[in-house]
Amino acid sequence: MNCPAHAKTAGPGRPKDMEKRAAILEAAKALFIRNAFAGTSMDAVAAEAGVSKLTVYSHFGDKDNLFREVIRARVQDLLPEETYHFDPREDIAETLLRVALTHAKLDCNAETVGTFRAILSDCRQGNPRYGRLMWEEGATRTHGLMERLLQQAVDAGKLQIDDVPRACVQFLTLIKGNLMMRQMFGCCECPDSYAAEIEATARAGVQMFLRAYLPR
Repeated sequence: MNCPAHAKTAGPGRPKDMEKRAAILEAAKALFIRNAFAGTSMDAVAAEAGVSKLTVYSHFGDKDNLFREVIRARVQDLLPEETYHFDPREDIAETLLRVALTHAKLDCNAETVGTFRAILSDCRQGNPRYGRLMWEEGATRTHGLMERLLQQAVDAGKLQIDDVPRACVQFLTLIKGNLMMRQMFGCCECPDSYAAEIEATARAGVQMFLRAYLPR
């Protein structure tokens, strides 16, 4: 990386700094989706955000770290930790349905799929570390939160699961079926019917999951 030797990664403190940081993240998100990681330069991010390249480096250090922060911010905005809140007083079906609808709608939307396409492009060009960054900040975080929720449900007697990590993967697969792949390959002719199918698939996935793991 052609990073200035004096660049710092410490977080900003002043409101003006936070505005610049937010602008950089938004610019980087748009460019990464449009041009993939390899096709996005720090110069381009700076120009898109209306700041200097030095400002980009001072906030994020290097392109890898900027990409990680883009993914982290995106996931935390769209899948906040509160999504996975477990309340033993709530019907477990309602808890799981809340998570399922949020996850399925996010994973199957056009912007998310655009990000996946960009990552796959970079992986095809021999840059698998960007895919790993995406996995670490996206899937690893959400799987951890989902596993915690399922374990809390087991401890409260709401579910009966022997292998919580495996059940987590099963749940997240059931609720979106092949719909994300359909979006990935551009096979969603009617947005309205596609949105309805996302919800129907998520609801059916929750019902199937509960048939497998409700206490008997």
